[in-house]
Amino acid sequence: MSFFKKIFSSKITTSTEKEIKKQEVHLSLDDLFVHNFIDKGGKFLYCTTQEEIVNNLIGILDENQWNEISCLDEKNLASYTDALSIKVDFDSNTKHPIFTGCEHLISDSGSILFSSNQLKEKKIYELSQHFIVFAKMSQLVKDMGEGLTGIKNNYQNEIPTNISSIRNYKPTKDEDNYISTANSNTKNLYLLLFEDL
Repeated sequence: MSFFKKIFSSKITTSTEKEIKKQEVHLSLDDLFVHNFIDKGGKFLYCTTQEEIVNNLIGILDENQWNEISCLDEKNLASYTDALSIKVDFDSNTKHPIFTGCEHLISDSGSILFSSNQLKEKKIYELSQHFIVFAKMSQLVKDMGEGLTGIKNNYQNEIPTNISSIRNYKPTKDEDNYISTANSNTKNLYLLLFEDL
């Protein structure tokens, strides 16, 4: 009798375990983005005040011993760069670490969507390996489709060009060769995420 009990109880446990594993976890947009972003190697700093943004930016620069950065989004980020004691240029032809904004944060992939408003005419692979991105919680969208729709709605009369995204934040060995480098959008990326909701 105990033999049959063991067989049936193990089947019940196994099927219950499978059901538990199959259950989907539904995360909010911000939790999903942060999970996917960190899983891909991104570095994330949550900010609730303008002061925290500046302090975190200074901390990133000190940690990496960067004494010069290039700000590609001067119109929106000048108030933060004015507080820095290092050299800041506004040239997209530099190889210094890039400080810029973005169009949207894509939750389902942990990607960051850019346009010519942030990158000028440069392709992502032409820019520095190091990025510091400023974004707001209100820029979170579910997927790439919502991100592209958001760009279309935000710039109805003048849709920006050069729409692209950074999807990975950990360079791999394969990206050391020329062909992979030319097609790579992998960057060492810090995200300053501001709570504006």
